[in-house]
This record gives sequence, C-alpha cells and structure tokens, in this order.
Amino acid sequence: MSATYAPRDWSSQPPYLTPDYKSSVLRGPTRALIPLRQSLSEITGPVYGHESLRPFDADLTRNAVKSAEPIGERIIVTGRVLDEDGRPQPDTLVEIWQANSAGRYVHVTDQHAAPLDPNFLGGGRCVTDSEGRYRFTTIKPGAYPWGNHHNGWRPAHIHFSLFGPSLVTRLVTQMYFPGDPLLAYDPIYMGVPAASRDLLVSRFMLDHTEPSFALGYEFDFVLRGRCQTPIE
Repeated sequence: MSATYAPRDWSSQPPYLTPDYKSSVLRGPTRALIPLRQSLSEITGPVYGHESLRPFDADLTRNAVKSAEPIGERIIVTGRVLDEDGRPQPDTLVEIWQANSAGRYVHVTDQHAAPLDPNFLGGGRCVTDSEGRYRFTTIKPGAYPWGNHHNGWRPAHIHFSLFGPSLVTRLVTQMYFPGDPLLAYDPIYMGVPAASRDLLVSRFMLDHTEPSFALGYEFDFVLRGRCQTPIE
C-alpha cells in the first residue's frame, strides 16, 4: 500500500537524544529507527473520546468542582489544526494539561513548594470545528523548578495532545508564550532545531482578547509533513 500520509519532516523535529535534556539520554533510542510502511492499522482509527465531551471541558476556569474562580490571569487559547497544505482538519480531538498559575500540577508526583488551587484542575479537551479551529479558556500557567540542572526552571507552557484522523497523525507537543525570558535557558525548547522553535511559541492576538475578561493567544498546528509542529 502506498503511503497515505506525508512522512514526518525530521529536520524540523528535536533529536531523540539531547544531552542537556538529561532524561532524553536515558529514554531515547540508541539504534537507528526502522521505518514501517503505512497499513490499514496506521491510516485509520481508532479515535478516542470524541463522543464523551462535557459542557465545560474546554473551559478550565469552570470545569472543576469549585466554590470560586481559579486564581490567575485568564487567557483564551485558540487556533487551527491543519495539514501540510494548509487544509483544515475538522473533528480533531484536542486535549490540554498544564500547571496552575503558581506553577504546580494537580498530580501526586508534583510536590514542589507551590500552592494547589482547589478551583483549577489543569486539564481540558475539545473537538475542532469544520474549519479546524479549537478554543480553550484557561489560566496562564506559572513557571516551575525542575531537577534537570542547577536552578533549572521550565518556562510557562501548555501541553497539547491531538488525535487526528489516524494514528500516524497523532501529535503531542507544548505551547510557549511570546517574550518569555526562560526560553533561552530551557533545554527542551532549545533542543528543537532553531528554524522550528517559533512554531512552538503562541502569538498574542488582540482579536481573540475579550474585553475586561481574558487575553487572547493564537497557536496553530500542522499534524504531518512540511512545517509539522515539533513534537514534545
């Protein structure tokens, strides 16, 4: 069977082994990958979770069982999911997870000395519309320390997982914020080829900003082929 989806543009992707990103040395492959021809199992589903969306899944300021608003700066994150030729990808499941405004995740392994917010879970999901557009309302995440190197801090970021029309179009990545001074010190971001790093940085958009409510950011995805969004 001939390939249905374009091959990944590996020149735009970070290497599996990045010495400054210490855990990549422990988990990255040490032998050359063996390419497999796409078959029916790769170019079709399964597709997960599209049917189980709840009313506030895309609004992280409202999807917690809470008594008040979450603490922090409200933001709107929106954009389009596209293929390499700029064609929109409708019905794509988009999931996000992130730290709260103090830089802490709701997870048992995150024990750093920052407060949890009982009104913020840090996870959400939505499905793209007919034009490939998604939209989340959330809280801008805080930076947090990590044990990769001395005085290492992760820049503010949001994790994304996208389930496209098939398994080979699945994408897991991170979105950063413009002007963050920590980007230059982050080995995950700096491990991406220089020509592709801007693909991981969102754009402030006044058009997506809601007056007296939330600032707007735009972040587009290319699932496969030329100009593919770098993987995490």
